[in-house]
Amino acid sequence: MKKTVKLFALVMGAMLLLSGCGGDGNATQPKELAIATASIGGAFYPVGQEIANLVSTYADGLSMSPEVTGGAVENPRLLDSGESDFGITNANIAYFAGQGTDPFTEPLNVQAVGNLHASVFHIITMADSPINSIADLKGKKIAVGPSGGGTLPILELVLEKYGMTMDDIVPSYLSYSDGFTQLSDGNVDVALALSGYPASSVMEISATDKIKFLEPEQDILDEIASEYSYYTVVTVPAAEYKLDADAKAIGVNNVLLVRKDLDEDTVYKVTKAIYDHLDEFAENNASAKQIDPNTLADTAIGLHPGAQKYFDEKSGK
Repeated sequence: MKKTVKLFALVMGAMLLLSGCGGDGNATQPKELAIATASIGGAFYPVGQEIANLVSTYADGLSMSPEVTGGAVENPRLLDSGESDFGITNANIAYFAGQGTDPFTEPLNVQAVGNLHASVFHIITMADSPINSIADLKGKKIAVGPSGGGTLPILELVLEKYGMTMDDIVPSYLSYSDGFTQLSDGNVDVALALSGYPASSVMEISATDKIKFLEPEQDILDEIASEYSYYTVVTVPAAEYKLDADAKAIGVNNVLLVRKDLDEDTVYKVTKAIYDHLDEFAENNASAKQIDPNTLADTAIGLHPGAQKYFDEKSGK
């Protein structure tokens, strides 16, 4: 009898030890999530870093890490393939991904979490450059951003408005940081960035060199904004980059996307962690200061049910 009791005690002790170190213990480990951002030097990576910080801090049971990627065009594909869970992109790219139109061949497995800051299409050259207009870009060497980035669809549209195509320029597919380094070194004539202002790569070059912001003519800007609902006309203050005057540029809202098949509770927690803490977001990230709290749910594609639940709660539905 004593042996039986002793054996029972040993078995129970082993089971308790296993339950403490194994199965139930794993429940305390946060669920790891990834957010696809872009290359270093633009706004997406630091915005993604701060989103990851907010989620890891305020979303119970979740942890998030930012990933360096090709950018706005690549990110929906990473979500669709399951390689990332969340990703930042531009409103136009989100729309194309949802519809399955160029540069995508079919609708992707993505939905929206909510809007973020607006990005500005920077077209930058050196102040002493003979290039003074978009028409002058023909035949020039241009750092167009990474091949999966958001600059390319807008560049193609702008070139089209001036009767040109990508064949009329000499593109270099570089990260924003590398592109502006090449501009400063004289290896390219123009560098592009699609980023909230101030963009770190543009700030870096303007700290040591005088630069020039190339603007499409006002009628071209108005035409683009009229034809495409996801584009706007943005004024970049001269003081941001030590310009001689304010500059007009094409702007586009940015959107946080999520895999459509991610569970509702996880997406709800992520949405709440971000948008319940916009003050902290803005305090730690310059681009986040430009997020409009009144248009968070007015996304270019449909909201994920988890995000919809959050916004319904906020509006009292």
